[in-house]
Amino acid sequence: MGFNGEAGSSSQALPREDSPLLPQESNLSSPPKTFANVFIAIVGAGVLGLPYTFKKTGWLLGVIMLLFVAFLTYHCMMLLIYTRRKLESRKESLRINSFGDLGFAVCGSIGRFAVDSMIVLSQAGFCVGYLIFIANTLVFLFNSSSSSSSSVSVYYQSQRILGIKPKTLYIWSCFPFQLGLNSIPTLTHLAPLSIFADFMGMALPLESETEDKGRFGKVLGLSMGFISFIYAAFGVLGYFAFGAETKDIITTNFGKGLVSYVVQLALCINLFFTFPLMMNPVYEVFERRFSDGRYSLWLRWILVLGVSVVALMVPNFADFMSLVGSSVCSVLGFVLPALFHLMAFKDEIERKAKFLDVAIMFFGLVLGVSGTWSSILQKSPATD
Repeated sequence: MGFNGEAGSSSQALPREDSPLLPQESNLSSPPKTFANVFIAIVGAGVLGLPYTFKKTGWLLGVIMLLFVAFLTYHCMMLLIYTRRKLESRKESLRINSFGDLGFAVCGSIGRFAVDSMIVLSQAGFCVGYLIFIANTLVFLFNSSSSSSSSVSVYYQSQRILGIKPKTLYIWSCFPFQLGLNSIPTLTHLAPLSIFADFMGMALPLESETEDKGRFGKVLGLSMGFISFIYAAFGVLGYFAFGAETKDIITTNFGKGLVSYVVQLALCINLFFTFPLMMNPVYEVFERRFSDGRYSLWLRWILVLGVSVVALMVPNFADFMSLVGSSVCSVLGFVLPALFHLMAFKDEIERKAKFLDVAIMFFGLVLGVSGTWSSILQKSPATD
């Protein structure tokens, strides 16, 4: 969606302030494997909200925005690659393995803190989205008696199980199991799976593990183009299939039936076990900063509790993912890569290149502010 040092357990120190988060792997990836890694890294549960987004924006505008953002994301990924190559060429002993390492190399501790903060917010935000998806899907499957477009909304507001709203019950039912899963220290060895789920953070580690680095840009571009086509097709076809009845989670439009139940339960199970993997970068940042680089059970439990409480407060999956994307991911994906590139190349690039970096930063900030404001003001149908 390798690194030096390993995230550890109670007897194994986590990376320090100037260390990468994940251990280094020795096997290099061929172009087909790199293509597959990019595909696995980017395609996630967020795609299930695309038809609903296209319903709100219009399918044509939605496709144009999707393709533009995909192209800009690819450009910013390559900015990170160029910046790392430049910095490492200046000092042979310097090894930059992650986005946070790059921020530290360019801006010192402030740069690493900025990247860490955005990664924490984005990863935790995705996990909030996972819990919303799981709870809303279970409500639809087991607590709605109708397949009408308003059935789930009505049951959110009226039905109770033992005096508790179904969504609240399902989230709190997941909570003790997530405490157990997120308490396992050895899950940190699976952290590459979670880091890769953050599409911008994957650029540097993927390029490091590529066998033919000269072809990495082309492979990345092909992967992004292919994924963009799939996303656009899924969003358009999903919206065309259900029209004005398209819901925030497209799978809830499938109605009742064995196939629908199996598909939606499988998605819930997948996201349930992906949750601790996605939270690992969050744990590693917090344990490095607040637990002297050591495994901390109480800190992990507090973070799981915080994510669960936020999920209880958010009714709509697609609108929340839109909020995370417009606020945090715009900074992580556009502003910081352009800023780091500008600072690394400021004495060597032409005025046009500098203007482009500044324009990308400005676009990211405007997108973040306007998108966040719009997401906050947007009244979701699920809350009607």
